[in-house]
Amino acid sequence: MIRRLIVSSCLFALVAVGLSACDPVSAKKPCGSTDFQTPPAAYDHVIWIWMENKAYGDVVGSSSAPYATQLARACGLATAYTAVAHPSLPDYIAATSGDTWGITDDKPPSSHPLSVPSIFSQLTAAGLSWREYEESAPANCPQLASGSYAVKHDPAPYYTGIQGDCASFDIPLGSLTSGSFLADLAAGTLPAFSFVTPNTCNDMHACSVAAGDDWLRSWMPQILASPAYQTGTTTIFITWDENDGSAGNQVPTIVISPSTLAGTQSVTPFTHYSLLRTTEEMLGLEPLLGNAAGAASMRSDFHL
Repeated sequence: MIRRLIVSSCLFALVAVGLSACDPVSAKKPCGSTDFQTPPAAYDHVIWIWMENKAYGDVVGSSSAPYATQLARACGLATAYTAVAHPSLPDYIAATSGDTWGITDDKPPSSHPLSVPSIFSQLTAAGLSWREYEESAPANCPQLASGSYAVKHDPAPYYTGIQGDCASFDIPLGSLTSGSFLADLAAGTLPAFSFVTPNTCNDMHACSVAAGDDWLRSWMPQILASPAYQTGTTTIFITWDENDGSAGNQVPTIVISPSTLAGTQSVTPFTHYSLLRTTEEMLGLEPLLGNAAGAASMRSDFHL
């Protein structure tokens, strides 16, 4: 423990000046740490970051997404990962509950009140914490879209059984200078499960791939430098809800953890149900929800 605290202090100083010596877990070498060659049996934190509406080739290897491409090469990349539906909302619901529940549109929670189990209710039942960090949200647990906040990209408000928790734990993300996400990263107070949604510009939905790549470039060093990531018991998944409507619905999905070997690529067919299953396994949540029970786990392929 003392050694890890010293290493973390060193990393914070190095990230500030853009260097990466002195600690094998750094902003420039986030994966494949010699300190964490064996993945933990259980994880303290899993972070999902959801981007929007881009096909695999729009991001991976694209000149418009140099940071995301670099991160994929430095960590893990699922090369046969597909979303499960169009448009956005059924993908967010599928990933958090194991089913689309017949949803085929992007209507607000009033049109789709879901009295079903979700990863959020699982976490609460297990005594674990969760947060949805929603960029540009006007308040906690909004029920309608507002400005560049889209409720269709925010699944918690749709689940009727967790509305009390939603009012406390579905919160505005804040900025790079202040706010809930930055404070929790710096203070080491991240929940067990973090669902992070950039606003509709920064998630590539309404703005360019480059805008979303810049958002990742700004936020990822903050996450990688956090005490939570430095312990070796945190994994970050960056995925896209759906592609641009092209055949196959293939989307990029990047896996980042200290124990994931740099340059790992998996050709296993994964989906958003795989993401749910993998997270449930990593956090010890039971039973596996809906289609997650039959989905392929990502743990072995990415050394999690």
